[in-house]
Amino acid sequence: MEAFLITAAIVWGCATGVLIPRVAYRLSVPAGESWRSVCPVGHRLVGIGGGWLGPARCSAGDRFGPKSLSVFFVTAGVCALLAATSGARPELVVWLLLSPVCVLLAVVDASVHRLPDVLTLPLTAGTCVLLGGASLFQGAGGSWTSALLGLLVLGGCFFVLFLFSRGLGFGDVKLALVLGAVLGWYGWPVVLVGVFAGFLFGALWGVGLLFAGRAGRRSRMAFGPFLLAGALAGVLLGSSLP
Repeated sequence: MEAFLITAAIVWGCATGVLIPRVAYRLSVPAGESWRSVCPVGHRLVGIGGGWLGPARCSAGDRFGPKSLSVFFVTAGVCALLAATSGARPELVVWLLLSPVCVLLAVVDASVHRLPDVLTLPLTAGTCVLLGGASLFQGAGGSWTSALLGLLVLGGCFFVLFLFSRGLGFGDVKLALVLGAVLGWYGWPVVLVGVFAGFLFGALWGVGLLFAGRAGRRSRMAFGPFLLAGALAGVLLGSSLP
């Protein structure tokens, strides 16, 4: 059963990972600009769903967007890890549905330091609904009430940080709502571990850039990918607990 779940998760990760680069390219624009509709050399993007779905190639065959293989393997790897630790628990379906969107958010934020509302707001609502559904099934490994409390508390804490910190964007606050629900599903210790891991990953990366001379003390960096990585660490920990 475990081997089947991991295989199915990998297949899901591969299938969705192929689609992420095109969407990430279209969404990777500064705030206030329209989503991209042409490739870097000016060819119009056509395909399924108004040109949103498909490989990262334009009508002339030119590649664009983030490195497809990297996104492909990251998405498949994340899904495999979640399946290996969660097992046949109901919330595994939720984690697998959320994973491609979270990878997409990380890619966009790394590209343009932006977490678009078109992703974060539906993701927040969808997470609450999906976890509520998972809590109805026998064998669920967490609590929907705890998830909602995690959403409110972590979102509130990040909002306070946003008011007093220059390094935190409002997009990070909205992302914290999702992460609070996901981590809160497994309880407060997992929330603390996931948030601490996110800040630790971000700090280590920032220090590494400073020592490499690729950033200064006032340089800004995308924080979303590190928050998401920390949340993944927290979920892996929470799902591995009996």
